[in-house]
Amino acid sequence: MRLLHAATALAATSALALTLSACGSGSGSGSGGASGGGQSSAPASSPSATASSDAPADEAGATKDAGSSTATGGANTDTGASRCHTGGLGFSFGSGDGKVSSSDDQQQLVVVLKNKTSAACTVQGFPGVDLKSSKGSWSLTRTSATPKKVTLAAGTSTTFTLTFLPWTQDSGTEFKATSVVITPPNETTSATLTWPGGSVLLQDGATHPGSYTGPVGG
Repeated sequence: MRLLHAATALAATSALALTLSACGSGSGSGSGGASGGGQSSAPASSPSATASSDAPADEAGATKDAGSSTATGGANTDTGASRCHTGGLGFSFGSGDGKVSSSDDQQQLVVVLKNKTSAACTVQGFPGVDLKSSKGSWSLTRTSATPKKVTLAAGTSTTFTLTFLPWTQDSGTEFKATSVVITPPNETTSATLTWPGGSVLLQDGATHPGSYTGPVGG
């Protein structure tokens, strides 16, 4: 009887040990499943983080490019140019040929002003124009046109037009012009060119003379 009770107790003890072992094994599997779920979620979040960091880099690059373009455009804008001075200008007649129109009545002579300096300058107004002869000088009147401001970049030119009445036999007093003295607007020094035409009908006292000058750039 004692042997039977001992065997029964031993069997019960073994069964209890097996039950505890099985419970421990199930708990381990559950823990492993939770850990595996955490590892699988980490890679899923990585692509999202990479895309988020790339987007601001592209936007920053676009901002820099726009700023660079604006700065370049500003550098190309011509501002603050000073007035053109006589010493920085070249003077010639239209197309450099020194010829006048072939009209038998009023004739027009284009005078070219060229910026010889390396910097831009501005000119606005009427030039002073004096016809010279061996007997004196005649200052031409101006038209009623409104002068506009002209900006001359380095090496560029503008013009004004000198209109005059040529002298013909019995038309009136002859003015034998030999040269024309040109004073740019707002300047006090002049440049002299050889007069390319013939004699001019003198009208220095006329209210509405047929010889006059237009504004620069007009």
